[in-house]
Amino acid sequence: MAQAPLLQLSAITLTFGGNPLFDGVDLVVQRGDRLALVGRNGSGKSTLMKVLAGMVEQDAGSRVLSPGTSVGYMDQHPDLSRFETLGEFALSDLDPSEAYRVEMAAEGLKFDPDTRVEAASGGERRRAALAKLMAEAPELMLLDEPTNHLDIEAIAWLEEQLKTTRSAFVLISHDRAFLRNLTRGTLWLDRGEVRRQEKGFEDFEAWRDKVWEEEDVARHKLDRKIKAEARWAVEGISARRKRNQGRVRALQALRQERSDAIRRQGAAEMSLDSGPQSGKRVFEAKEISKSYGDRTILKPFSLRVLRGDRVAFVGPNGVGKTTLLKMLTGEEAPDTGTVTMGTGIEMAVFDQNRSQLDPDATLWDSLTLDNSMRVSGQSDQVMVRGTPRHVVGYLKDFLFTEAQARAPVRALSGGEKARLLLARIMARQSNVLVLDEPTNDLDIETLDLLQELIDDYDGTVLLVSHDRDFLDRVASTTVAMEGDGIATVYAGGWSDYRAQRGEGAGAAPEKPKTEKPKAAKPSKAAEKPAAKPAAKAADKLSFTEKHRLEALPAEIAKLESEIGKLSQLMSDPDLFTREPVKFRKATEALAQRQEALEAAEEEWLELEEKAEAS
Repeated sequence: MAQAPLLQLSAITLTFGGNPLFDGVDLVVQRGDRLALVGRNGSGKSTLMKVLAGMVEQDAGSRVLSPGTSVGYMDQHPDLSRFETLGEFALSDLDPSEAYRVEMAAEGLKFDPDTRVEAASGGERRRAALAKLMAEAPELMLLDEPTNHLDIEAIAWLEEQLKTTRSAFVLISHDRAFLRNLTRGTLWLDRGEVRRQEKGFEDFEAWRDKVWEEEDVARHKLDRKIKAEARWAVEGISARRKRNQGRVRALQALRQERSDAIRRQGAAEMSLDSGPQSGKRVFEAKEISKSYGDRTILKPFSLRVLRGDRVAFVGPNGVGKTTLLKMLTGEEAPDTGTVTMGTGIEMAVFDQNRSQLDPDATLWDSLTLDNSMRVSGQSDQVMVRGTPRHVVGYLKDFLFTEAQARAPVRALSGGEKARLLLARIMARQSNVLVLDEPTNDLDIETLDLLQELIDDYDGTVLLVSHDRDFLDRVASTTVAMEGDGIATVYAGGWSDYRAQRGEGAGAAPEKPKTEKPKAAKPSKAAEKPAAKPAAKAADKLSFTEKHRLEALPAEIAKLESEIGKLSQLMSDPDLFTREPVKFRKATEALAQRQEALEAAEEEWLELEEKAEAS
């Protein structure tokens, strides 16, 4: 005899702000289900989770929970106001004899149960909520973005716990690797409807694309039928008016069907403009170190980042990734060593705390009050990569509605805040992108687009992320912060780093050992070449080479200045039609100077390395 489902939703309808969020949703969760819940930001995934948890009441339909079934929900913003410490909150619904479960979860998720609630960060509060859920082990777990604010080690611990649990679970996550490794079925929330496929996330994108293709074919057939019927109505109805009123009504019904069809939300129309090129050498750190009191963040470390590199920084939370990033970009000074920044750098920064966003400001003000985006005398215009745009039109590129433009930032979801911050940094030209945890809260489609933009970006990218799949797709070099102040450079992304360490790509890194770390495979952004034991006479700079090395910086600066002026001249969209000869000469001059700059930078690098070796 078949077992009753753990939880069943039937004909669920829910309306927010006059618009139906769900319309007749049916959903069943069986024992042993391991389901990914996917959908665009703003489609209602978190709300559907709360309906499943019984925390939000539907307008119509029914929610039936099997008698005696325990359900646990991990909230993105848990309420800890009644508790003094994180541990007290995590233990609140457990028998004291099971306190060890919270201690185990706290160790795996890396938070201190004795931390006072008022002193806890948002990430620590979320980890405490996750520890509470894992310790209680209900028969059905509802997990809303559990990997946010977890480092890769903690994600690996959670992944292992969920692989071995006997509980059923429904999981929302932006982490592709996490979803692929854990799920056996997929719930797709799209335009108020939930579709189900009995395959894990691995097969989701192929399924989604097939559904969209079938929709496009059906819409095309409907359009052709409407055109044919409309032509008949114009040409043939006058002679048979009374006999053919049924066909006229059918045409009206077709038009209503077409009007009622809910178009799927398109992808965000994000774009990046790398602007003028930076110098060949973007950052060079030599023997930099950092400590806070007795705690060593970074032992002497050297790194050279060249134009076009994609450098990822990985490691546990609190190990110093963001600190190293700030030292490289000049925001924080190292205790020892030097950091040299290249020429012509225009930097755009995405910070993990979204601190550039004022929660009380509206989306409109977040753009128009930004000095770098302000258009003089125009309160409804923003400057986007040198071109004035209407605020609402630009916000729509990032999937915001006109109604949201005047809403406060605090009303946005995590994914919407990430998109707003991307709108700000993508409005300006840059040739260096600094991305500190950009993937948190973004939906799968937006992550795909961000990856494509980074792939096509002509500039340099520094990236901190715990998303293993995103690291593999984007990074060309990985700097592993391995604890005890040790940082090591590896070629490639996350899987390449794990392979070079002789470990599985999905596993958590081993704890750093006391012996000397394994040498990194050489890479484009690897540490500076080791000095040769003894310089041969042939390696020493000649008088001409020394003079050339001294003269090259001024020559490079002059070429960069000329390239900047030519780029500004050619940014005039009417130049080609107004003065075609001038446009052609400027194009040729720009190409010549870019080629000369490339050659000068290559020559400078070769001479500089030769000078160091001698």
